[in-house]
Amino acid sequence: MLPLGTIISKHGINFHCYADDTQLYIASKPDDKIKLSKIGDCVKDIKDWMLSNFLLLNSDKTEVLLLGPEAARNKLSNLTLNNFSVASNTSVKNLGVVIDADLSFDAHITNITRTAFLHLRNIAKLRNALTLQDAEKLVHAFITSRLDYCNALLSGCPSKSLNKLQLVQNAAARVLTRTRKFDHISPVLSALHWLPVKFRIDYKTLLLTYKALNGLAPQYLSELLSYYEPSRLLRSQGAGLLLVPRINKAPSGGRVSHTKPPSSGIIFLLMFGTQTQPQFLNPG
Repeated sequence: MLPLGTIISKHGINFHCYADDTQLYIASKPDDKIKLSKIGDCVKDIKDWMLSNFLLLNSDKTEVLLLGPEAARNKLSNLTLNNFSVASNTSVKNLGVVIDADLSFDAHITNITRTAFLHLRNIAKLRNALTLQDAEKLVHAFITSRLDYCNALLSGCPSKSLNKLQLVQNAAARVLTRTRKFDHISPVLSALHWLPVKFRIDYKTLLLTYKALNGLAPQYLSELLSYYEPSRLLRSQGAGLLLVPRINKAPSGGRVSHTKPPSSGIIFLLMFGTQTQPQFLNPG
């Protein structure tokens, strides 16, 4: 994907590549036609390069997500990128994570709980035929793995959202230990040495931070962290504190919401995949 990266960089657009999937993203104001035209020009160059290399832009795997205030998103509900018509989605799946336009991750949490309870019902049907060790392996494989996957993204989410995931963990613990419905669940989680969902998220965030500070994480994560340097001599100067970035906060239900998209603009995210041309696969 190196030639493709060169083409995208020429247009000044940020991108990520994973296998045959590519993501383009750029921040702009809704009425900034110049920046939005960069996306269209970039898509045209990508299509031309793919055609010359026996590849096609896979329209079935092409998705557009606009991140920002609803009023700004409505101005760009229907886009045409160099004769390539696209409609913005309310959410897209990126490497297994469902990202919505408000960055609330409610759709992602709903997807996790729905899938986890489906597997948990199947495990419950087999529980009497399984030993505790075997049942725990199934729970970790089908339930815990989903609760932990990319859970650092949920840091700062309101308790109302995280409680849905906690219900999944509580139900998994009850099925595993055959605990009755109205028995207190905290001692059960403690006996199993399971951290509650909120603390699992905090642990993952701390682990990623430690790796980023010690050169064990990708460079783009390390670049996001800066040590706190006070303007005058303080006792906390050598404490290894990190600089906390300023973010837009808004009270919601007595809690402070997590980071939101920019209030005055949008982030344009385009995700597409590639496929080999049929005539190249079947020359005859």
